[in-house]
Amino acid sequence: MSYFRELPDLQYQSPLADKTSSLEYVTAKNLFRRVKLRDDLQNVYTLFNKYEIPDGARPDTVAEALYGKATYDWVVLLSANITNVRDQWPLSDKEIYDFSEGKYGNRLNDIKFYQTTEVKNSVGKLILPAGKVVDPTFRVYYYENGILYTNDPLALGSGVVRIADPIVGVSNYEYEVKKNEDKRSIYLLKPVYLQQYIEDFRDAMYYEKSSQYVNNRLIKTENTRNTSP
Repeated sequence: MSYFRELPDLQYQSPLADKTSSLEYVTAKNLFRRVKLRDDLQNVYTLFNKYEIPDGARPDTVAEALYGKATYDWVVLLSANITNVRDQWPLSDKEIYDFSEGKYGNRLNDIKFYQTTEVKNSVGKLILPAGKVVDPTFRVYYYENGILYTNDPLALGSGVVRIADPIVGVSNYEYEVKKNEDKRSIYLLKPVYLQQYIEDFRDAMYYEKSSQYVNNRLIKTENTRNTSP
C-alpha cells in the first residue's frame, strides 16, 4: 500500500490551456490531507520498538525488513515523526564524508569546538560531566581530602595534584558524523500494531459531509469562473 494511493481525491477547476469548458475539473490527490501520530501515543513506548538505522538503509528497506513490504515506508516515516527525509534521515558513511568535505573543504579536520570529558573523584563522585562545550582554556578544580585537583598549569604547591586535561577538540568532520549518528536511533511502530494503524489511517482520510462533499473519498472545490460577483 503506497501512501499517495491512500490519500483522498480533490476536484478543482481545470487550469489547463486546452480545456473546452469553464466547467471542466481536474482530479488530483489531496496533498493537504495529512495525519500524524497522536502526541499522547508517541509517549506510549509499548507501541514502539527502538530501532537503529543501518548504514545505507532507506525508509523502504527498513519497511521491508520490519513490516515485510517496502511500500510501508510511509509508516516508518510517520511513526518516527520524520517529515523531511533529506534533513532527518541519516546519510551513509560515504555520503556524510562527501557532504562534510563539500561543506568544509580543507578545514575538514579543523577544530570546531572543545568539549569536556568525564571527571570523577577517587570514590566515583561525578565532578564534571562529559560533552559540555567549553573554551580551550577551560579549567576544573575540586578538593578531596584537603588536596586541590586541577588541570590549571599555574596551580602549584604541595597541596595540588595535577590531573589530565579534561577537554578534547571536536573537528568539523567529527561534529557532522556525530549529528548524523544521532539520527540513527528512532522509534518505530511494532509490527503487531501495523494493521490497526493502517485502518485508523484510512479512517482519518475519509471526508466528512460538507458543501464540498461528493463522497467520503472525494470533495469538489468551488468553480470561481461560474461564481457571480
